[in-house]
Amino acid sequence: MTSTTEKPSTAGTTARTNRAFRLRRRPIGPPTAGDLELVEEELPETGAGQALVRTCYLSVDPTTRIWMSDYRAYMPPVPLGQVMRGVGVGQVIESGRDDLPAGTLVTGWPGWQGYCLTDETDLLPMQFPFLPLPDPLPAPISAFAGPLGHTGLTAYLGIDIGRPRPGETVVVSAAAGAVGSIAGQLAKINGARVVGVASGQSKCRHVVETLGFDACIDRLGSDWRQQLDEATPDGIDLDSENVGGEIMDHVLMRLNVGGRIVLCGMISSYNSLGGDIPGQKAISQLLMQRASMQGFLVLDHLDRFGEAGAHLAGLLATGRLRYDETVVEGLHRAPEALTRILEGANVGKMLVHLADPV
Repeated sequence: MTSTTEKPSTAGTTARTNRAFRLRRRPIGPPTAGDLELVEEELPETGAGQALVRTCYLSVDPTTRIWMSDYRAYMPPVPLGQVMRGVGVGQVIESGRDDLPAGTLVTGWPGWQGYCLTDETDLLPMQFPFLPLPDPLPAPISAFAGPLGHTGLTAYLGIDIGRPRPGETVVVSAAAGAVGSIAGQLAKINGARVVGVASGQSKCRHVVETLGFDACIDRLGSDWRQQLDEATPDGIDLDSENVGGEIMDHVLMRLNVGGRIVLCGMISSYNSLGGDIPGQKAISQLLMQRASMQGFLVLDHLDRFGEAGAHLAGLLATGRLRYDETVVEGLHRAPEALTRILEGANVGKMLVHLADPV
C-alpha cells in the first residue's frame, strides 16, 4: 500500500461540539465554495439506543456530486440544509447500545462531519447501518473505506459480473483510481490481459510498473486513440467502465463480438448534472457487435460484503493485491478533495483524515 498524506494544521473538535458540512445549494457545473457550508454545532447527549461515532476517515467518492444534485438517481438527493452524505470509518466513543459498545471500530454513513449520533432509525434505502470492523484488523483502518470497504466490493462485483477469461483483453478506465486499480488487478489474477486508461504519464507508469497492468493509455495525450488501438490489437472483450465520454465511445468501436461492458461510473458527466448531460455517440456498437452492457450498484449487494472482504484481505496478506491512498488532513478540506477526485487528481482512494482511533 502506498499513501500520500498532506498535513496542514487544523483546528480540534471536542466530543460535545461537532463540525459538519451542510449542503446550501445545488451546484451547476463543478462544485464551488458556496455549495457547502462548514458549521459548528452542539451535540446532544447520547441516549438509550444511540451511539456517538467519531469519524476517523471520510471516504470521498465521485457519487457525492450526484447526491448534491436534484437528479434522478439511485438514492434521493441530499436535502438542502442537511449534512452532506458520506461513507466513512470511525470509532464509537459513547454508547447506549449493546451491539456497539464504546471503543468499537465501525464502518457506516457518518456523513461529512466529525461526529455522528446514530440510532439507525433514519437510514435511507440502500444505506447500511454502522457495522463493527473485524477484530483484530487485517489492515489499517483506512483500508475499510477503500479496498476492504465499499470501494473494494465495487471492484470485486464488477469483475465478478464481467467474468474476464484467460487471454481476453480487458480495458479499465480510471485505472489509477480507487475502483479501477483494484478491478484491473483482479482481472489480471483471472488471467486476462489488462489495459488501463489514466491521466498523465506518471499515473500510467504506476499502473503498469506497480499495479501490474499490461499497458496503460494516457488520456491526456493527443494520441490517446492511437495508443488505445495499439494496446488492443485483438479488440476488447470487457470494458470495466468508470468514466464514460469520448474514451468510452472509442472503446465501444473496438468491442469484439460478444463483448461486455460493466458500467460502474460515468464520472466525466457528473459536473454536467443540473445542465445538459452529454450522451454516448457509439452506443449502436452494442447492437453491431451483439455486445452487452450492465450497470450495477454496490449497495444492491451488501450481502456479499463479507465474502468480498475476506477474499480481498487474503490477496492483500499474500502481496497479490496493492492499493493506494491519497489522504488530506482535516474536515475543512473535504470540498477540495471532492474537486480533486472529479478532476482525476488523486491516486487510489481519496480520503479525509479527521482523527485516529484510541
